[in-house]
Amino acid sequence: MAIKVVHYEHQGHPAWGVVHGNRIQPLSEAYPSTADFVQYGIKEAQDSIVSSASLCLSEVILRSPITEDRQFICQGINYASHVRESGMDPAKIGFNTIFTKASSSLASAHADVVRPEHVRLLDYEIELGLVLRRPMTEPQEIRHDTLHDWLAGVTIINDVSARDIQLPQTQFYKGKSYRTFGPAGPYLVLLNASEWSRWSELHMRLQVNGNPRQDTYCGDMIFKPHRTLTELSALQNLYPGDVIATGTPAGCAARAPGKLTMWILKHLISEQEKWRMFIKKGTSNPAYLKPGDLMTASIRTDDGAIDLGEQRNRIVAP
Repeated sequence: MAIKVVHYEHQGHPAWGVVHGNRIQPLSEAYPSTADFVQYGIKEAQDSIVSSASLCLSEVILRSPITEDRQFICQGINYASHVRESGMDPAKIGFNTIFTKASSSLASAHADVVRPEHVRLLDYEIELGLVLRRPMTEPQEIRHDTLHDWLAGVTIINDVSARDIQLPQTQFYKGKSYRTFGPAGPYLVLLNASEWSRWSELHMRLQVNGNPRQDTYCGDMIFKPHRTLTELSALQNLYPGDVIATGTPAGCAARAPGKLTMWILKHLISEQEKWRMFIKKGTSNPAYLKPGDLMTASIRTDDGAIDLGEQRNRIVAP
């Protein structure tokens, strides 16, 4: 059975615990980082029983289940629906787009997201986060049926993005790394081998002020988790507790212009003028986030057997 783990604060002290309904069984060790929990706390979490759940969820302050000392790696244009929404053909995506996001952007599943004063085109991206279980310090060939050997579990990531920084400046890192731009959790859900085989059935939903924006199954991914892990292992070292955000589906506020507009922008208008027009048009798009908006995000299988919980994040001014 999928195990819901929380990183929380109670009476001023950080701790880890296993969720049973609306109660928590605190684990015996505090585990300073996600790496420590993944390496030394999983067995205790697997042995957790409901009768030991002594703490009410409403009594704690949730923290991100991914601590700031971990690597925060992201995939871009990895959902066929999002690729089409961006004006491209999924069949022509020939490579896996990888970038990083500052781990200091990590925030709790219920934290406020601060929109910097100079940002006007603030967007949301619900994503499935994969959390490493073992070190990967040399190239590995990961198969779809061996994910459980390499991954501890999954969590919800909202890859909040300042489009007026990211796109005109071609700065993915800069446009996505402001503090609070990475809500994670509420749970780190530990999966066994049979549960990992169901990752494609996970149903992603994001709403803004109760209005549906994103609604897709994870099976829409172009580069599946085993392919991404294989590729990354040949590129860099990965360690327990590192997180990979695997891309977002259709429904973001940002939209690609039509083909005629794209031709005009490419051939008749300077780069500077093109992005000035993009930002001006974007400021009239009500789908972009503004202070006061409430994002809610959930990922679960339709039968509820694997449930990553729900994020609730309010947009606020500095």
